[in-house]
Amino acid sequence: MRISVWNLILLSDLIMKKFLPLIPIALLASCSDNATTPSLSPAGISVSLPEGIESADLRDAAVTFYNISSGESTEVSMTDPLHISASVTPGFYNLTYTATVTLENGVDATVKGQLTGVTISPAGASYTLSTFASVPTDDLIISEIFFTGTLQTSGNQYNGDQYIKLYNNTDHVIYADGLTIFESLFLTTQKFNYTPDIIDTDVSVKALYTIPGSGTDVPVQPGGELLIADIAIDHREINSNSFDLSHADFEWYDQSSTPSFTDIDNPLVPNLDKWYCYTLSTWQLHNRGLVAFGIARIGVDKDEYLANYRYTTEYDQTTVAGTFPMTKTAYRIPNEWVVDIVNCSVEASYVWNVCAPSLDMGWTHCGEVDNDKKRYFHAVRRKAYEVTGEGYPVLYDTNNSTHDFNSFTTPSEIERQHTVCDADGNIAQFETYDGIMKK
Repeated sequence: MRISVWNLILLSDLIMKKFLPLIPIALLASCSDNATTPSLSPAGISVSLPEGIESADLRDAAVTFYNISSGESTEVSMTDPLHISASVTPGFYNLTYTATVTLENGVDATVKGQLTGVTISPAGASYTLSTFASVPTDDLIISEIFFTGTLQTSGNQYNGDQYIKLYNNTDHVIYADGLTIFESLFLTTQKFNYTPDIIDTDVSVKALYTIPGSGTDVPVQPGGELLIADIAIDHREINSNSFDLSHADFEWYDQSSTPSFTDIDNPLVPNLDKWYCYTLSTWQLHNRGLVAFGIARIGVDKDEYLANYRYTTEYDQTTVAGTFPMTKTAYRIPNEWVVDIVNCSVEASYVWNVCAPSLDMGWTHCGEVDNDKKRYFHAVRRKAYEVTGEGYPVLYDTNNSTHDFNSFTTPSEIERQHTVCDADGNIAQFETYDGIMKK
């Protein structure tokens, strides 16, 4: 039997593919020093600035290349803020650009832009990145989200002590009346081709609860906060590893239609006004943090919103069993109504942000992997960069949750009450402004 040269090559290739994985890695590495050194590819990014801002006005320009597969970040500083040249390992990346500019009114703004899911091949790549100017919000911001819950002494999960804190980062009174807390419809760990795709104009949401009031009923002083609890009781009476939330300013309450899942209502703590929730039982914050949490000032009344802002999307979900058409229906909030939003995820599973980069260019977390058992007793807390003479912190607010938040921190309520702070039963010994900076 005669074998052609071409057939011999194909046969050799087949043998290598079949048996190469069985060859010890150390033996392969010893063949060449270059085998352990990854090759780098050139990446060129052209920056498009917002109208009215010149390159000469920018300072501290930098871009971060985040490798979606490896989780590694590479920050590149530039002498020319409009042209980025970098050498990175080939792969799939999210790119974030930031620079600082002083506007005509004397306010410092952050010029930001983002590219998600870009491919940098071994031959290199070039992209254009559009930017926008962002200034700190003149409203309340989310300062802390405790979504993980605690553990009972038995080791079982306990979720009733979840809470969100809102903070007045300005120098004047802010009224919280009408502010809506929401949870995103989509997960930061799954991305599909949604039709219609509204991310550039709206945030898709599946839970909305609003602070009641006529406009001036809920004042928040500079440096003041609102504690909004799932269940506003002293949870230590049920779980000795938990803490007291009976002093909360508000709680969200659901009249469940599922007998096995009922809520607890503290009549001494006002309830949020429930506008919509996807579940017929009780709403709990996603306790692995695979969603975005936000606050918004919705520009229409409740009835008009529920009638006119429904959102239905279609997409294909592919599994080992095949591809299946899917439909989801919830609600949408126009981006201009969003006051603050925080994308949350886990390090090993993060895929994308579920909102436009103008709202949030980063993400934060309380777990390294999905279902990380170390996440319990931890929160995400917004970073403080200074403390005023009055003794309250000024928090970062750049609309970049990676930059603005300390991840995997001890919740402030656990610190203040000096209760159990981990699965080993240790007690929190000191208090901080943001999970890191000690008081």
